[in-house]
Amino acid sequence: MVSRPLIVIVGPTAVGKTELALRLGGEFGGEVISADSRQIYKGMDIGTAKPTAEERRRVPHHLVDLIEPDEGFTLVQYQENAYEAIDEVLSRGRLPFLVGGTGLYVKALVEGFSVPRVEPKMARRRALLKEARERGAEALHGRLKEVDPVAAARIDPQNVRRVVRALEVYEATGQPISRLQRKEPPPYRILKIGLNRERKALYRRIDERVDRMMEVGLLEEVKRLVEKGYGYDLPAMSGLGYKQLGLYLRGEVDLAEAVRMIKSETRRFVRQQYKWFRLDDETINWIEVDGDPYAEARALVGAFSRSDRLSLGMCSIRP
Repeated sequence: MVSRPLIVIVGPTAVGKTELALRLGGEFGGEVISADSRQIYKGMDIGTAKPTAEERRRVPHHLVDLIEPDEGFTLVQYQENAYEAIDEVLSRGRLPFLVGGTGLYVKALVEGFSVPRVEPKMARRRALLKEARERGAEALHGRLKEVDPVAAARIDPQNVRRVVRALEVYEATGQPISRLQRKEPPPYRILKIGLNRERKALYRRIDERVDRMMEVGLLEEVKRLVEKGYGYDLPAMSGLGYKQLGLYLRGEVDLAEAVRMIKSETRRFVRQQYKWFRLDDETINWIEVDGDPYAEARALVGAFSRSDRLSLGMCSIRP
């Protein structure tokens, strides 16, 4: 019987994943492995809703503050770092919680994607990103459709970073990334918990969170990054909040419009996240959040921890 447990908490931005993970981690002796592609960057704290120092003291977090904003970080690197962190947590008798809203990170880890080991060539990546800005994301996606229609069908045209990565792999190997990717489930027994809120309520939380980020210094954070020499064309600076405030700092929009754009783009991002974390996915124990989800999540984790009937791979249980 497999005895290496992993708890996975997923859901859209601002739904309440961090708060739940902190409470569950505190009760069950857990540590968080971040599955957030933006929290890996140092100095990008407010805009990525990074856990605070106090929260990290309460429950240790891994895969946060890994690299500088101008450094590259591949999916292979994420997998290797995440598996190492999970195993290290388990070796100390602690319970790992994989928590985040980056669907590609979560799926690559729990499904065991075999990812092509192609190092990014930053000059070529910048050229492709520039092409997307000048010709439009759809045009770049059209190029991918020509060489890898399977990958193109899976990737949202607006997800420029994934389109660029698929093109990088094809140019480096001469083979479609869809052909090179395989799956080998990792040796964990996995409980997946998903948080879902009624869409209007979630959008209100997003608006409130953006306003709170502005109040605590998001604009100043973006200014500091620019002053340190991090260019607006960096992938890290294309994230929600950073991109829109960059437009303001360059005088292309006023501040009110930049904030409105952050809120609007975050809602669009939520819709994209629901394509990764589908509500009809029976491997996910969905909790409808109209209050405090803790009691239901606690029952799921408690039953999972006590179970002696779990087998390798995905697990879906109800209390």
